[in-house]
Amino acid sequence: MSASTRVRAVAVGLLTLSYPVLVYLGLGRFEPRWLALLLAGLALLRAIATRQPTWLAAAAGALLLALVTAVGNHALPLKLYPVLVNAVLLVVFCTSLIYPPSVIERLARLQEPDLPPEGVIYTRKVTQVWCGFFVLNGSIALVTALWASDAVWALYNGLIAYGLMGMLFAAEWLVRRRVRAGVIHG
Repeated sequence: MSASTRVRAVAVGLLTLSYPVLVYLGLGRFEPRWLALLLAGLALLRAIATRQPTWLAAAAGALLLALVTAVGNHALPLKLYPVLVNAVLLVVFCTSLIYPPSVIERLARLQEPDLPPEGVIYTRKVTQVWCGFFVLNGSIALVTALWASDAVWALYNGLIAYGLMGMLFAAEWLVRRRVRAGVIHG
């Protein structure tokens, strides 16, 4: 990966992470149509950073949300971006269950290329758990976009959702250590 590719990936990641807070802060100062430029910029960065069809579709979806925001000058499409991200991740993870290897298996094989059959089964289950997470998280993101205040939307999508993701990562790491110890000693 080249240095410029890494810089783009980091920029997209940081913008995606800070997006809810930036939108929340911007809504008090700018019309939604001007904030649509933030989402359009994020979509274009994502499109430049990848050639994967799924992420290009996500970028197109984000551009559509930005266009609807710009034309209607409503904040709701801006607030639907986290729903879009969760939907795309759900599609990626579910597709990997239908057409293996699963996303988590691919990640596991980076550290352990000769993953045993038990590891493949385990990583498939973890991928299923992440699918459930994306359904739940995307649903809450949708509810906050439709019916919560801007502050609650930003709090959930800009902080709580990341905390829940971190807790799921940590819980899976603990379970994995326990499973591996059982396989080694068992």
